[in-house]
Amino acid sequence: MAQNKHERLLYDRPLKAIILFSLPIMASSLLQFMYNLVDNVVVGRYVGPEALAAVGVVSPINSFIIGTCMGLSSGFSIPVAQAFGAGKSRQMNHYAGNSLSLCVLIGVGFAVFAEIFSTPLLRLIHTPDNVIDMASAYIGIIYLGIPVQMLYNNLTGIARAVGDSKTPLYFLAVSTVVNLGLDLLFVGRFAMGVEGAAIATLISQVISMVLAANYVLRRNKSLRIEKSDFRLQKQSCLHMLKIGVPLSLQFTVTSIGSMCLQGAVNSFGSNVVAGFTAAGKVENIANIPLSGLGVSTATFISQNFGAGNYAKIRKTVYRVLVLDIALSVFSSLFLLVTRDAVVPLFLTESNTAIRSAANSYLLAIAQCYSILSVLYVLRNSLQGLGTTYANAAAGAGELFGRIFVAYALKSVFGFSAVCYAGPVAWAFADVALVFIFVRKMRRLKEMEKKAASLTEKRGAAGQNEKDVLKIQR
Repeated sequence: MAQNKHERLLYDRPLKAIILFSLPIMASSLLQFMYNLVDNVVVGRYVGPEALAAVGVVSPINSFIIGTCMGLSSGFSIPVAQAFGAGKSRQMNHYAGNSLSLCVLIGVGFAVFAEIFSTPLLRLIHTPDNVIDMASAYIGIIYLGIPVQMLYNNLTGIARAVGDSKTPLYFLAVSTVVNLGLDLLFVGRFAMGVEGAAIATLISQVISMVLAANYVLRRNKSLRIEKSDFRLQKQSCLHMLKIGVPLSLQFTVTSIGSMCLQGAVNSFGSNVVAGFTAAGKVENIANIPLSGLGVSTATFISQNFGAGNYAKIRKTVYRVLVLDIALSVFSSLFLLVTRDAVVPLFLTESNTAIRSAANSYLLAIAQCYSILSVLYVLRNSLQGLGTTYANAAAGAGELFGRIFVAYALKSVFGFSAVCYAGPVAWAFADVALVFIFVRKMRRLKEMEKKAASLTEKRGAAGQNEKDVLKIQR
């Protein structure tokens, strides 16, 4: 049994612990979806289809810039989880403090980059002329909050690394309610358009970050971060960057593919962009169970890898894979059942082109969700081991798949090629991940045998350090 509620991933029955740990993560993802959905619904209903297209067209650029930052901050929390699992509290607090300082520096740098290059990127992906000004105004405000978003993601990652997936949910709930109220006030009452939606988002992000910082730095009993922990240490930063950069590259490369895909969508006009945007929001709901289980698995593996529970990791990963594939069936059914109701949720008035684009896209991806479930489990499992270069390899596979289908086949199959670009990208990523995953599972089995054969405590610890370095290569 667990020694305390934050150590369940180490001591409880693995599958039960992962499922229980994933529920708050899924709820957080649902709230995050609602958080983003509010902007789209309020803007679409109070301003119109062009405003909805403007907010939607920035999504791949957001994934490129903000996703890159989120990948880094997520990677920084992996050493925290591994130190927690190994019972090394001083090292855990040191990594937590250094990761926060690093996030501030990197976040400011990315904010400057985003403000300079966001509009050129919008032109690069062929944003329609009738929405580019609104899109530029929206992200110009949103990107001021990049350091805040990066800090919040790192703070919640630290909380989850030490076994707490519930508390971040409460902070996000407060932020979502604030965002809804401010959206209705700024966009609905004061008619501030997309700028009002962006300001509402920025204010609510600051609130959630402050709440998370107060919890991690003052109220979490597993953490005792001191002032000295915030002083950047070269070796610690290099170790975190070694894990975080490949994870960030996965987001970067995948986002480049998404931008290319968005460029292909944009070529069909603002009506198709609006339909594609609306469908993408429903797709995000269907992804929540699959991604939530994946994130929970990454934390489970990080903690148990630090604790040396190699056999438990190997057995549990395969069970999670079966469970996630089963969940993908329900996600597919959800998409098929709800696809006709998508567009009316966002727009009071719509035309055939908007409805057809949304329906076609959801029908295409609903047939392929089992491929996505495999991607989530394998990618997060390797991430938990610290083998984050696998994420970059998977991202490269996704990039190739999206570009090949969206552009090479668009002239032949039209918008249908765009609809199937995602599933093809998932399949390419799965191929890369399967090869790496099989090799790492064999390495874990070897480590398990070595650990069982060692009798001297000092020798076991030394071997563990060497094996940790090997498996992350």
